[in-house]
Amino acid sequence: VQLQASGGGLVQPRGSLSVSCAASGDTFSTYAMGWFRQAPGKERQLVAAINYSGRSTYYADSVKGRFTISRDNAKNTVYLHMNSLKAEDTAVYYCTASLSTLVVPPGYDYWGQGTQVTVSS
Repeated sequence: VQLQASGGGLVQPRGSLSVSCAASGDTFSTYAMGWFRQAPGKERQLVAAINYSGRSTYYADSVKGRFTISRDNAKNTVYLHMNSLKAEDTAVYYCTASLSTLVVPPGYDYWGQGTQVTVSS
């Protein structure tokens, strides 16, 4: 599967932004999806994940209550809605896909190219 992330940009602190990831192929509904982020000089971090059906989700503590992951299997797309953004949310955001049935798989099989999110006044 090929993943194409979009929607990143510059947003002010306490603002909102949504990023999306479109997947190719007709098996999107069988993949668990995730959003990672990587800030300069830091390790890549799993931010949010969603299982194949969309019924189960996971959030890192640092974004819980502010970010929402969702998916539309009819559109082969996964979304990350980000509210109350902080400077420390600045990073390149990557979408990922796994054939695992777990909401947080032990590893991901496919990665998108990343989209930059910058939170700054």
